[in-house]
Amino acid sequence: MAIDNASPPASDHVQPEVDVRALTEVLDGEYAEIRDLVRTNLVTHASVLEEAEELGIDAFRERVREVVVEMAATGQTGMGFPSEYGGGGDIGASIAAFETLAFGDLSVLVKVGVQFGLFGGAILHLGTERHHKAHLPDLITGRLMGCFAMTETGHGSDVQSLGTRARYDAAAQEFVITTHGDRARKDYIGNAARHAELAVVFAQLEVGGKAEGVHAFVVPIRVGGEVAPGVRIEDDGRKMGLNGVDNGRIRFDDVRVPREALLNRFADVTADGVYESSIENPGRRFFTMLGTLVQGRVSVGGAGVNAAKVALAIATKYAVRRRQFRAAPDTEERLLLDYGLHQRRLLPLLARTYALHFAQDAVRTQLHDVFSGLDDDAHARRRLESRAAGTKALATWHATRVIQECREACGGAGYLTVNRFAALKGDSDVFTTFEGDNHVLLQLVAKGLLTHYAGEFEDLDQLGTVRHVTGLAVETVMEKTSAHKLLERVRDLLPGGDEWDREAGLFDPEYQLAMLRYREEHMLAGVARRLKRGIDQRRDPGVVFSQVQDHVIAVAHAHVERLVLEAFVDKVRALPESGNKDALGLLCDLFALSTIEADRAWFMEHGRLTVQRSKTISREVNELCRKVRPLAVGLVDAWGIPPEMLRAPDLVG
Repeated sequence: MAIDNASPPASDHVQPEVDVRALTEVLDGEYAEIRDLVRTNLVTHASVLEEAEELGIDAFRERVREVVVEMAATGQTGMGFPSEYGGGGDIGASIAAFETLAFGDLSVLVKVGVQFGLFGGAILHLGTERHHKAHLPDLITGRLMGCFAMTETGHGSDVQSLGTRARYDAAAQEFVITTHGDRARKDYIGNAARHAELAVVFAQLEVGGKAEGVHAFVVPIRVGGEVAPGVRIEDDGRKMGLNGVDNGRIRFDDVRVPREALLNRFADVTADGVYESSIENPGRRFFTMLGTLVQGRVSVGGAGVNAAKVALAIATKYAVRRRQFRAAPDTEERLLLDYGLHQRRLLPLLARTYALHFAQDAVRTQLHDVFSGLDDDAHARRRLESRAAGTKALATWHATRVIQECREACGGAGYLTVNRFAALKGDSDVFTTFEGDNHVLLQLVAKGLLTHYAGEFEDLDQLGTVRHVTGLAVETVMEKTSAHKLLERVRDLLPGGDEWDREAGLFDPEYQLAMLRYREEHMLAGVARRLKRGIDQRRDPGVVFSQVQDHVIAVAHAHVERLVLEAFVDKVRALPESGNKDALGLLCDLFALSTIEADRAWFMEHGRLTVQRSKTISREVNELCRKVRPLAVGLVDAWGIPPEMLRAPDLVG
């Protein structure tokens, strides 16, 4: 990565060469073997892409199930489970496998996520040995299909307010599961409409007439292929996409399950009806339980990045084949990617995709370290939950944006189903809302920033967060993020003294990081001040928080973008000198400067960007696009997407 104070003249630029195979090795990292296994399986089952269009909904659901079970037999879907039950014992490998699966049909991906990530993950992380022995061997192979019944028609993100009840009957030593009204029915539950035999059901536990909060239970919903007594199941029907996944609604009419059905890692009920838990605080117990399920968010974030890669690979390859308009009467029509506007449309998205890839690497490593016990304390878990939430939000929004832009960049041809954009759009759109609505997730990120991931983090609801921030924490937040303190810190790193943001080189990663840090910390201090002002005026904390939610989301977004840039900068710095390092350096600069450019209004409003420097950044983004253009095909080829997954014969050749 260049660190000169100004961009070198275009004539001095030495064009790097991309070694595609070596770059694929960098991107695949330590999980190259499992990623190659998934690529092989994708090619083996490539016909599912056509079958998604040709088969009726019932037949396609059955086909997706077949593919999932066949893939399970290769070991790719069980990597995250303990080896004693037939798994691979490597949670990082399981995430890498899931990410790579997103190159193919996304119904298969989501079916895998429901079966092995949500259902299997709940059994693994919320259950104990009795549940593991009873269920893991069969669910890992796909012989036992299950579902994850958390979301209700009336409650999605607000899990603490679920309406399903689980009352303990001490005389019978059973839990009685009951749906109280339509708002409490389990809804949008993958695997429920056709295939699941068991459900992990989240319900409000009542013991001896006392409410103990939300807990999870293993409940049979089918017996011998027939719906179990007391269970009612409806099919959610056709969706915008993912129609190979059988989403359904479930109601429970006083369904009885044995006492051992409670997933009891964090709490249990004795035979005579005494509630016991090693975590006394109910709020902390609840958030500890949900925190064990964070791998779903990490998985969906990685899937979003790889869905974006498929769209960009198609659009980029098309843009170096398709010609449009002549520059002069006696010349050949120009390639799309030779137009500056087309470069501007695709190449900053290419850079951001690479940036998010390396950010995903960081959060996957964090997840692996926490769940493998390498870095497993309360603070590490809070940081993981926050980073997973933020990366998932930015990655899935990015996927939605990229797929739309790439469809448009392929013109009318992009509208043909064979060219994959229809499936990519319909199947990936829900990524922004499942495993946590992105706006709700960014509020979780901001909560961690405002409370410094305090020990009270789990116990603070929205109002508690406001009170905490406006009490002891606000002075700490404002002191830490004061403009004066920040200027002192960056002055030592960059030339220019107090004018560091005017004198430093645009291509100095320390300048780029300082700009994003300044934005994040200034926004964070601003949120704290606004919250404190509202409370000082004796206004209702809920109203105060509601009125600053736009600011809360902005600071969380700024924080995650800074983490993404840090991950990219760290990766480039760690690489040995090579053409690939130079190419990634160009992409890193393009990501950083296009990110600053996109929020130039904020930087100018807050005195960190002059009009002249803003114009210079835009010129340099254009110049970086021109430098990346000859590398574009090699950069998308390095993702290792099997050609069979691109389809689109008229677009990619």
